[in-house]
This record gives sequence, structure tokens and C-alpha cells, in this order.
Amino acid sequence: MTAFSLQCGKCQRISEAVPLATLCEECGKPLLARYELVEQLGARFADAWDRRHGGMWRFSELMPLRDGESPVTLGEGNTPLLALERLGVELGVRLLVKDEGRNPTGSFKDRGLAAAVTRAVLDGAGELVIPSAGNAGAALAAYASRAGVRARVYVPADTPPGVIRRCVGFGADVVTVDGLITDCGRLAAEHSRESGAFDVSTLREPYRLEGKKTMMLEIAQALGWRAPDAIVYPTGGGTGLVGSWKALKELAALGVLEPRTRLYAVQSAGCAPIVRAWKDGLEEARPWDCPATVAWGLRVPQAIGDFLILRALRASGGGAVTVTDDEMEAGALDLGRIEGVNASIEGGAALAAARALAASGQLDGGETVILFNTGNMVTY
Repeated sequence: MTAFSLQCGKCQRISEAVPLATLCEECGKPLLARYELVEQLGARFADAWDRRHGGMWRFSELMPLRDGESPVTLGEGNTPLLALERLGVELGVRLLVKDEGRNPTGSFKDRGLAAAVTRAVLDGAGELVIPSAGNAGAALAAYASRAGVRARVYVPADTPPGVIRRCVGFGADVVTVDGLITDCGRLAAEHSRESGAFDVSTLREPYRLEGKKTMMLEIAQALGWRAPDAIVYPTGGGTGLVGSWKALKELAALGVLEPRTRLYAVQSAGCAPIVRAWKDGLEEARPWDCPATVAWGLRVPQAIGDFLILRALRASGGGAVTVTDDEMEAGALDLGRIEGVNASIEGGAALAAARALAASGQLDGGETVILFNTGNMVTY
């Protein structure tokens, strides 16, 4: 296990990894875990990772664990990377899907919350709080239960009943809010200040990102330590997209691969602050008024890590695209009916976006393109 520190994603200030770290003290922006990476170590690490089992924690040298520490785990990670042969023929590319619906509570949120809960509990947290549009709440509840600490989840009142039942089923205190995820975030922050509960909102602590980046570590490993040509990522808060770029850069720093992957963010036409900012050439995104989409995970009118998302899109040579609710619903159905993938509507959004990107010539024939199916249909 390697030592880690924290670096602000905006002002680049480096600080010690203090217990229960939140945002940068200088500029209030997200902190990112920073590892001492030496290129000569890359081959040794990759060889060790290839021999290990144990889900996402096998990448311990790139995870926020210190010597002698053990993670809070339910067996998350190690999800399959499935070839989509029929759909790939349609798009003219080598198409694969990272099927995150296989995680313990049914979504990619398990990776981020496993890492966040692990670090928070090791650092002394006894209660955790989160705003959620759905799957993050269930994941926090499960991992808090596993760790033996309390969890409170704030969700919009129109959240699907099945999502709320899963949060309650894992033992969380659930509070419904007449409003959006941003309103839930405000109330979660208030509860944190008043009660001392640690707020594990997206990118308001450094370690959910570290869990999410393991998706890309697993993809690179499955491809024989080669980077894919492009990924298509359904983007709400965007932690997994930022984490993917971070993972590629860390592997490059170790000399394991060249980070040549183009990153594409996909958002709903009814809530697309990142796409609008990307098209307007902005470094940060304006809040989206009156967000409306059936994809709860994409109904995020303002992301705290917007500048990190936009930076990754531009640095990778990728881009951003919107799809309609009808297109993403059709995509989810096609993933199931054509390829047998148990896809969430957000996974359907990734397929719909890939179709649009292929039609516009942004995906070249024969390229390796990864779709992210961030959950399964049961999570709704």
C-alpha cells in the first residue's frame, strides 16, 4: 500500500490526508487523493494485480488505505466487461459494456460508497449522511450497516418507491424532500453541521472518486493493460467519468499504458448542464433550470465537480451529447432484448449516445468503445 495525500482539483494545493477531509480549505473545491507514483513500479504493480482476487480492492496501491487497514466491503467490483457483438456490428465498432448492475446493491454507487465509508469509518465517523436521487442512498445504507454505523439519506419526494424501500431495508433513516437533489444536498449539509454526521455527498469528500475509478482500472486490466479508444458515460454528478480519467493518468504515470481514451459524457435533453457548458466552451456549468427526465441518476442540475468533468472531456479529446428520454428507454430495451444485459435507463442512455456519436462520425470503425451500464433495471 502506498502513502497518499490530497490535492485540490482546482487550485492544486497539496495537503496532508487528514481525518474526515472535505473540500479544499483555500478555494472550497473538491480534493483528490494523490499517490506517489514511480514509473518503474508499474510493471510490478500490474503483475501483482493480475495475480490477485478480491474485487476492486486488489488495486490497493492506488487506493486510500494505509498499512494494516482493511476495507468495508460487500464484494463490490470485478464486474464483467461484456462484448456487445450485435450492437457493435450496428455501430461499426468493437462495442463492450461495463455491467455495473452486478454490484452488491445493484449499481456502480457501491464502489464509491465502499471507499468513502471505509475511509470515513477508519477516520472515526459514527454517522454518515448523503443526498441521493436513488442508488447512492441504498449503497450508503448497505455499507454503513456493514460497518456498524448510522446512515441518513435525503431523497426527492418523487423518488421511485422501490429505491426508498431499499434504503430502508438496509437500515437507513430516510427523509423525503419536496425538491431536487440539490435541495437534498442542502439539507444533508445542514444535518451534518448540526449533528456531526459526516457528509459523503458526491465530491464533497475525496474517496468516492477513488472507488469509482476502479471501473477503469478493471477495464484496462481486462483489455490486457490497454486503454480503450472511447468511453461513453451517463453523467449526473460525473464522479465515475472524472475517476476514469484519473485512473488512466495514474496508470500512465506508472508506465502501464498510454491514456489515449476519448471520454464522452451523455446527459438527458431535459437536464444537460455539462453538455451546454461544453458546447459553450465554458470551464464551469451554469445550473439547469427545471430539470426533467425519467432517468433519476441524470437529474442533477448542478455538479460540484463540473470543472473536473469538462477538463477531462477536453483533455481527452472527447465531448458531450444529449439524448431524449425515449432514446434512452429504447437503448435500455435494446441492451436487454438484443444482448441480454440487465440495463438501467442510464445504461440505455449510454447506448443511445453511442449511436449518435457513431452516426456523426465521432466513433471510427474498429475502435474499442466502452459503454457504462451504471445499474440494473431492478434498482428502480
